[in-house]
Amino acid sequence: MEKIRVMTVFGTRPEGIKMAPIVKAMEDVEEIENIVCVTAQHREMLDQVLDIFKIKPDYDLDIFKPGQSLTEITTKGLEGLEEIIIKTKPDLLLVQGDTTTVFAGALAAFYQKVKVGHVEAGLRSGNIYSPYPEEANRKLTGIVTNYHFAPTNESRENLLKEGYPEEKIFITGNTVIDALFHVVKENYVFKDELLNNIDFENKRVILLTSHRRENIGSPMENIFNAVDEITKKYDDVEVVFPVHLNPKVRNIANKVFDGNNNVHLIEPLDYEPFTNLMAKAHIVVTDSGGLQEEAPSLGKPVLVVRKETERPEGISAGTARLVGTIKENIFNELDLLLSSENEYNNMANAVNPYGDGKASQRIVQIILEQFK
Repeated sequence: MEKIRVMTVFGTRPEGIKMAPIVKAMEDVEEIENIVCVTAQHREMLDQVLDIFKIKPDYDLDIFKPGQSLTEITTKGLEGLEEIIIKTKPDLLLVQGDTTTVFAGALAAFYQKVKVGHVEAGLRSGNIYSPYPEEANRKLTGIVTNYHFAPTNESRENLLKEGYPEEKIFITGNTVIDALFHVVKENYVFKDELLNNIDFENKRVILLTSHRRENIGSPMENIFNAVDEITKKYDDVEVVFPVHLNPKVRNIANKVFDGNNNVHLIEPLDYEPFTNLMAKAHIVVTDSGGLQEEAPSLGKPVLVVRKETERPEGISAGTARLVGTIKENIFNELDLLLSSENEYNNMANAVNPYGDGKASQRIVQIILEQFK
């Protein structure tokens, strides 16, 4: 029997995390020839994920350069992938999520008349400029997709409303949960002594992340000021903030948190220490997309500091709250979770809508069935 040639294409750390379980699941399937191609839209952060999951790409476009524009990422990705697709002739090209690599990969496959599978399909915020450019990338990728792997029923409904055929939409759960269960360990020891010295047993630690383009400026100042004020109200609250490399984010963080010894500004963490930090935290405050899926799996309430989210399932389930970027609102929501045990437990114990850690196995099984 001729093997199904499946090429996975990814370029950033979030994609790598969510694609890795699928790549590993396909390694053990005799009927599939597993081809891994990375664009390295992010270089160092992607390499960390490849090391954790012991994945050696067959092809590496290595397109990263500091300050690259969206146009550069798109054109480099298209040109590089065209050559590889022509050479390898895959039956299916898998992309994941919403990055510029995803859009370039799907378009390159379409130009060569190669079928496209979109992992984490159907997420929608309803605002094409938020998140930017991710919302547009998802929608553009959907147009040329043959197999839509939707993480939730809500994602499936979004695709149906846009006219995609029901028989090509598959609810799988989110592969980020698969990845998370792979790396979180109960007795994890950090390499960073600052983290090892935090008293997670007796302190309520807030994990803060913020980097969205649309939040840079006064919205981000509001977020940080709210967190700063909450540490002054509660003696047992500490904050760990792995600060994004963007100088604009760093400048705001340094200005707002200057002199606050209960806020620890640290360098960005690799995936494994970051997820284990999240497992030890009390509350997560974030404008990230992926953390809205990961934190509920660990029983951590999530306050989403954005005006809208393409992941409303967590809001509906009660694992996350969309609190916006107004300082008073953020402070009040944190205050509520820290002062009311019932409010905290209601969020911490809500059922995670994003899956059971078996999404990658489902996706591989669907591929086998579709290419019989």
